[in-house]
Amino acid sequence: MTAPSPAHLPVRPDWLAQSREQAIEPELPIVDSHHHLWDRPGQRYLFDDLLGDMRSGHDIRATVFVQSRSMYRASLPPELQPVGEVEFANGVAAQAASGLYGRRLACAAIVGFADLMLGDRVEPVLESLHRAGGDRLRGVRNQTAWHPDPDIISNPVPPQPGLLTHPQFLAGAHRLPAHRLTLDVWAYHTQLVEVAELAHSCPDTLIVLDHLGGPLGIGPYRNHREQVFAGWSVDLKTLADLPNVVLKLGGLAMRVGGFDFQENPEPPSSTALALVWAPYVMTAIELFGPARCMFESNFPVDKGMVGYVSLWNAYKIMTKDLTRSERYELFCGTAVRTYQLPAADLELP
Repeated sequence: MTAPSPAHLPVRPDWLAQSREQAIEPELPIVDSHHHLWDRPGQRYLFDDLLGDMRSGHDIRATVFVQSRSMYRASLPPELQPVGEVEFANGVAAQAASGLYGRRLACAAIVGFADLMLGDRVEPVLESLHRAGGDRLRGVRNQTAWHPDPDIISNPVPPQPGLLTHPQFLAGAHRLPAHRLTLDVWAYHTQLVEVAELAHSCPDTLIVLDHLGGPLGIGPYRNHREQVFAGWSVDLKTLADLPNVVLKLGGLAMRVGGFDFQENPEPPSSTALALVWAPYVMTAIELFGPARCMFESNFPVDKGMVGYVSLWNAYKIMTKDLTRSERYELFCGTAVRTYQLPAADLELP
């Protein structure tokens, strides 16, 4: 047996530095609705790294930190250790909110981790996360992206199969609305039927589907992009018909997507990205509508394949023919509503 490929592509600053793109439409306000922070062997992306990307030319007003399996507090019982991650993200948010680094509000909303397989017993964990996150905790995410092919992994610690429809998981998900928390879900296109079952079973829980629903392009799906797109589109339409599901547009630069721009001598341009990714992004917007879609960077995971300036330029190119109000929703408004961000403080129009 061969070892599975690494979950994340390595970030190569020298390779990314070959891009000389400047941010287009720098006046367009943006909330980066999905990024991570961590300090792992060979992988370091902390506040200074995020701030460097936020300052690279686009008007990034705020960001949403999403569960990263990072900075757990080892002294606590296992189910409470993720409280440390929320404390960490809240500290970064406080640092950004000090004004010393400009008006950009990093980690303005926090999506932490609470093991929903605890079922009803997740309640004290949610309360502890709220105390750690103050008024910034907005959601939880569990590790749920699973495929039987050992090469299809997007998390260093692969999850167990079948979590999204497990009775204990559903019991835990039912507890979230009382805490005004969303449920972020990262699932591959092969799991979208399970996501629909989850949304049906928890109609009062707001489901945030990450990374465009994970259309796969490696393993058995390589060289079958048309078939994958057709099945993904059908299942995404089913989810779009459910009012408690919203969608994040991004994540296509992960290894599992199979676009392989990292194999080229130079990083991809925004026009190259827009050409290849527009069918997915524009189909999703057509199905869900701009008011239920939000753009994300998924950095530093996607940084192994694309730079921050080029990524947001590509999103802007793809949506150039939409109305001003539609683009506002995609780049800012949907994230503000979904994660209850302080619109006044963000100086949004």
